[in-house]
Amino acid sequence: MKIMNVARMALVGASTTALLLAPAIAGAQPAKNEGGGRGGVTATELGLYYGEASGLGTQSLQATITSIIRVALSLLGIVALVIILMGGFKWMTAAGSEEKVKEAKRLIFQGIIGMAIVLSAFAITTFVVESLSTAVGNAPAA
Repeated sequence: MKIMNVARMALVGASTTALLLAPAIAGAQPAKNEGGGRGGVTATELGLYYGEASGLGTQSLQATITSIIRVALSLLGIVALVIILMGGFKWMTAAGSEEKVKEAKRLIFQGIIGMAIVLSAFAITTFVVESLSTAVGNAPAA
């Protein structure tokens, strides 16, 4: 028991030290002063062109987040479909057992509710993204 507490304290201490030293480890430097005013940092110094040069995606943040949400909702839809299929398989293999049929009906019902939630979340997400895109003046993310 005491070993776990010591391990936790060591982990918290190491994490805190790493967070405090992160700028030094990353070699962060203050912005260069140009013209005696506020620091001027160019897009090249920020690495904004690095993604394009290295072959990474050049989508906007909005399009990237929209893609991630759509993939996550697609995976959840697949999970709901698998639950419905499991319920159907249980029902087919119940062999007349009322308890197994009841369990199968429960699985199918839960799968349908899950699918309805996923489809609702997809519709809400699509509406919000398109509304925000229109309000900000950007083209809707596909």
